[in-house]
Amino acid sequence: MEISIADIIGSVLAVGLRVSGLMLFAPFFGSATIPPRIKIVLVIAITAVLYPVYSTHLGPIAASQWPMVVASEMLVGIAIGLATTAVFEAAQLAGQVLSVQMGYSLVNILDPNTQVENTVVAMLHQSIAMLIFLTLGVHRWIVRAVAHSFDYLPPGTATINPMLAKALLHEGAVVLQLGVQIAAPVLAATLLVDLVLGLLGKASPQMPLMLLGPAIKSALGVMVFGATIGFWPRLFERYFSESIVYAERLLHVAR
Repeated sequence: MEISIADIIGSVLAVGLRVSGLMLFAPFFGSATIPPRIKIVLVIAITAVLYPVYSTHLGPIAASQWPMVVASEMLVGIAIGLATTAVFEAAQLAGQVLSVQMGYSLVNILDPNTQVENTVVAMLHQSIAMLIFLTLGVHRWIVRAVAHSFDYLPPGTATINPMLAKALLHEGAVVLQLGVQIAAPVLAATLLVDLVLGLLGKASPQMPLMLLGPAIKSALGVMVFGATIGFWPRLFERYFSESIVYAERLLHVAR
């Protein structure tokens, strides 16, 4: 059976499109700090590795199918990247909430990934999450998930259906859920301080609680954060593992 050069080029492009979608939204790979030329080299290198392994899953693609193939393959890569990005968004959300609770909401620094000013606590959360991400090798998990996706979702077979849209919307709720879980220890401690200070204010109005409150909440928040940060590697390992499983679930829904 003869295979034309056009079919080979089409299959290579299909693999490259799926990898390109991943490079746009996946953590670390989609970072704005990585130059575009490096991302292009990564896309070519990953495509060159994946094509010989999964070439048997790639059939010929007609010219009339290419618009749908481009859209579907980019969607597959984006879905895998967004599933893991949700963990980082949750860490940032937790940092935003704790910045207000701990009194650091006015201290902003420039986020190199989004080029937008962000609170210092949110940036600290994102930096720690990225260190855990790289230490655990989650970037390799993501590439492996893209590779395995060719087993059950060949190029051009992904479809946008109501179940997929519902699953993507559910991901927004997951961000809120994980953000509250990450911020829970410090959030509970600072809310308890607010409650105690409120009761003291009622019992003794002459106490300078407006001056003492922010300092106490800030000090207690830092202590609780320092005490709980040792549990973050295990916690984020579970979150990242679940995100990969959720990404594969999204692809099964897209069939």
